[in-house]
Amino acid sequence: MVRNPERRAALVDAAVEVLAAEGARGLTFRAVDTAANVPTGTSSNYFTNRDDLFHHIDTWLHQRLAPDPKAVERLLELPRNRELVTAFMHDLLRRVMNDRTGFLALMELRLEATRRPELRASLMKSLRADLDFGITFHTESGLPGGAEDVTLLYLGMLGLILEHLTMPGLLDDAIPGVNTPDDLVRRLVARIVPDA
Repeated sequence: MVRNPERRAALVDAAVEVLAAEGARGLTFRAVDTAANVPTGTSSNYFTNRDDLFHHIDTWLHQRLAPDPKAVERLLELPRNRELVTAFMHDLLRRVMNDRTGFLALMELRLEATRRPELRASLMKSLRADLDFGITFHTESGLPGGAEDVTLLYLGMLGLILEHLTMPGLLDDAIPGVNTPDDLVRRLVARIVPDA
């Protein structure tokens, strides 16, 4: 059977939707076929097994959730200071809010990786590549701070994203006067990134 790349991409997108809504246990070929509105058995013609499907989801999510190169280019026209780092983190938060499903699916993928060694190895490789790219981008772009600051900011933003997507409002009033994710982003950057 000739495989259609557009159909494969639509199936992976449907799998992301299922993963975000139902978790890894709900991610079956039948559920993906239903979400993609294709005949039963279609997914099994495109993916050899669930591990193959998880691999495709991992690859696609890292592309889907990546920053828009034009937005990055516009931001890099600004002075290289703490405010620019804040702007980059606000861009990340905007992408989270615009693609809640994608970020939830990535979190589900992380949880499933704790049970599947092959997925853990693959996901660890792609996530570490993302972190390493972020460190390199940050330092080569002349932004204030170094690898340690970027890593701490990565951890802080990951926690903020997790709380915001799964328990919105939980952090309200935890820090007096800081109730929105945008305020928390500003506070994180101010505490972690040195002033230029």
